[in-house]
Amino acid sequence: MQASPIRIPTVSNDTDWDSCFHLSQQAKIPAYQHRDELCSSSGSGESEDDTEAKEEVAVGCMSLPKDKLAQSQKKIAQLIKKKMNIQANKELIRCVILSRIIFGEEHWKCAEALASLAYGYLTLRGLPAQAKKHAESAKTTLLIWKGNTTSSKERKDILGALVMLYYTVGVAWLLQNRGREAYFNLQKAERNMKELRELYKGSVRRLQVSEKDLMIALGRASLAVHRLNLALAYFEKAIGIVIAAKGDRASDLVSLYEEIAHIEQLRRNHDQAIQYLQQMLLKHIL
Repeated sequence: MQASPIRIPTVSNDTDWDSCFHLSQQAKIPAYQHRDELCSSSGSGESEDDTEAKEEVAVGCMSLPKDKLAQSQKKIAQLIKKKMNIQANKELIRCVILSRIIFGEEHWKCAEALASLAYGYLTLRGLPAQAKKHAESAKTTLLIWKGNTTSSKERKDILGALVMLYYTVGVAWLLQNRGREAYFNLQKAERNMKELRELYKGSVRRLQVSEKDLMIALGRASLAVHRLNLALAYFEKAIGIVIAAKGDRASDLVSLYEEIAHIEQLRRNHDQAIQYLQQMLLKHIL
C-alpha cells in the first residue's frame, strides 16, 4: 500500500509561470490607475458631458479584462473535465494575471486566484514545489483581508481560499515526506473550515477542497508523524462523511477501508484490520 515515488521538481522549472509573468508586470499597478492611464482624456476643464463620457469609457476599458477572466474561469472547468490538465493550469495562470489587472496585486481576489493556481499545480500537475511557492505568495494578503473585512460574503470567500491554500501547502509537504509541516498546515485548513462551517451554520458546499479530502489528508499527515490514534479518528470521520453523502455502498469507501486497515495493523489490532479489509473487499465486489 505504499505510494509510488514522486519526483519533486524545483521551483526554477516553473516555465509556464515564467513565460506569462512578464505580461503581469503592468498588473502591479492598482486597477484604478490602469483605468486612468488607459482612458485618460487629453484636456483639462471637462464639461459634464465630457465627464460622463469618460466614465463610460472607463467602464468599457475594465470590462474587457473582466470578460476575459470570466471566460477563463469557465474554460478551466471544461478543460479539467476533459483531463487537459496542462491547459487548465495555463488558464489558472491567466486568471492570476487578469485578477492583478482588474483588482490590483494587494486585493484578496488576486490572492484567491494565486491560491487556486497553487492548488492547480498540486492537483493537476503534481508539482508540490510550485504549489507551495504560489500559496505562500497569496497567504499574507488573504490573512490581512480576513482580519479587516466586515462583509460576511467576503469573509466566507476568503475563508474558502484559506482552506484551499493551507490544504495545498499541507499536501505538498506530505508529498515531500515532511509530515510535521504537513500536519501543521492541514490543522490550519481544518480551523478555517470550522470557522466557515459556523458562518454557514451547517455544512459547507461549493469549495474546491471538500471536508472529506481534508480529513483524508489530516489522517495521512497524522500517520506520517506516528500519531496512529489521531490518524484513525480522521479516517473514521472521512468514512462518516462519505456514508452520509453517498450511502454505505459508495466506491469511495474502498480506499478508505484499506487505509484504516493499515492503521489498525500498525496498532497491532489485527482482528480489527481484518474486519476493515473484509469490508473493503465487500464494497469492491458490490
